[in-house]
Amino acid sequence: MNDGKKLNTRASGIIAIAVMCSRVLGLVREVLFNSLFGTAAMGLFLIAFRLPNLLRDLFAEGALSTAFVTVFSQKIEKEGPSAAWDLASKMLTLATVFMSAISLLGIVFAGPLVRLLAPGFDPADAGFTILLTQIMYPFILLVSLAALVMGALNSRQIFTAPAMASSFFNIGSIAGGVIFGWLIDRSFGRNALIGLAIGTLVGGLLQLLVQMPSLHRAGFRFKPDFRWKDEGIQKILTLMVPSVIAASAVQVNVLVNSRFASYAGAEAVTWLNSAFRLMQLPIGVFGVAVATITLPVISRIAADTDTSRFGPTLGKAMRLAVFLTLPSAVGLWFLANPIIGLIYEHGHFIAEDTRQTALSLQFYAIGLVAYSGIKVLSPAFYAIDRKWTPMLVSFASVGLNLALNYTFMFHLDFGHRGLALSTTICATLNFIALYFLMMGPAKKLESGKFMGTILRCGAATIPMALVCQGILKEMPRIFPNQGTLLQATIVAAGVTASVAVYLGACLLLRVEETQSALDIVLKKLGRRRAS
Repeated sequence: MNDGKKLNTRASGIIAIAVMCSRVLGLVREVLFNSLFGTAAMGLFLIAFRLPNLLRDLFAEGALSTAFVTVFSQKIEKEGPSAAWDLASKMLTLATVFMSAISLLGIVFAGPLVRLLAPGFDPADAGFTILLTQIMYPFILLVSLAALVMGALNSRQIFTAPAMASSFFNIGSIAGGVIFGWLIDRSFGRNALIGLAIGTLVGGLLQLLVQMPSLHRAGFRFKPDFRWKDEGIQKILTLMVPSVIAASAVQVNVLVNSRFASYAGAEAVTWLNSAFRLMQLPIGVFGVAVATITLPVISRIAADTDTSRFGPTLGKAMRLAVFLTLPSAVGLWFLANPIIGLIYEHGHFIAEDTRQTALSLQFYAIGLVAYSGIKVLSPAFYAIDRKWTPMLVSFASVGLNLALNYTFMFHLDFGHRGLALSTTICATLNFIALYFLMMGPAKKLESGKFMGTILRCGAATIPMALVCQGILKEMPRIFPNQGTLLQATIVAAGVTASVAVYLGACLLLRVEETQSALDIVLKKLGRRRAS
């Protein structure tokens, strides 16, 4: 079998490590900025960034990336690398023109967009949020180009540089934000948030530039190409239309949550964002890593005359996502308070912020497996030209989220935690619907193995949960009145013991993915010893 049609689990490890670096740096950024400015001021910045960031998820890292990787991979399979690089030049040219226009429109219409997104803000806060939004809108241009480059490299089985690109975004946004913020207001008052907005653009530029050497080594030579009446371009655009909604249903729901959260104050926006930031760690490390290696492979299988490996390959990817994310969900539920306290509770981020953020994290964690499953499953529909299916499911998901938000927020008085619960319910139903709709086209999705993995991994989390509960109960007796030390000890002991207990239980229950992961580790250790 062609190497390009095998699921490269070793590459998933490389991507997972790179994404881990990015997510850790993202946490460092959140902790630093929350500590400097407090939850209320950061709420304004987060609303301002939400608009261009939503477009990044919808166009750049959602619809555009999914559609481009699908068509680019198929172009390589059918016509060879040269034709694929020609397509990349045309798409980069088109993206530059279109996203520049979108950026200008975003700057002009930032006022009504912010008022639509945060109707609960007073006029002074809304005006400052509009200014921050106008500064950051060109971010969508930079990140769209970076996503296209990332897709091209992944399709050529080059994973390290694209996976590390997000880390450089965080490095640039941290360094640029601190430096420009200090230059604008050395006391880091609210005006220093303008520096954070400028730092966001610096990070976006670095995310693009750091991938260019790898793209050059892969054989790509960019030249502006305005011949957009191309079959490949038309196919990408056709795939993008439904994908704009379908690929980022969770993010659209998060955006809706921001609107509802603004009624509870800017602090609630920050609580939800900080919780979701921690959720992004296992989603990015595991879900995105598995999805990244899966899409180019299944796209090539779908383009071949023999598609018998499509279902089993997709099934294996989903089982791997369950194996990795289910224990993460359980760990986040039990250790939410000490994790949030250890990471975020500094400076202006106080104990009440920790408690409220932890509540959000627990409700988000319930849907972690579904979030990661959607990352793997949704793009597969585009590989088999079933592009309308995820879109219709996502329409229903967004509509349900609106209804649940309204009910939880204004009738059941759940506050911001109800918004997190609503997102989780919608994501879970979204994944279930996509799975059942994929069973027919995939023919052999190996549902029996999938359910077996869920049941066995679920059983393996029971002793893990008991261990976490025991640590939460006993550690305060050992370290009474020790805030940071107690939190650090609980987190370190909880994570270490949970991983050991979970892996041991998975081995006893003969979870296939456990042995595969151990085999990869043992092979690497064997090679190091041999060298």
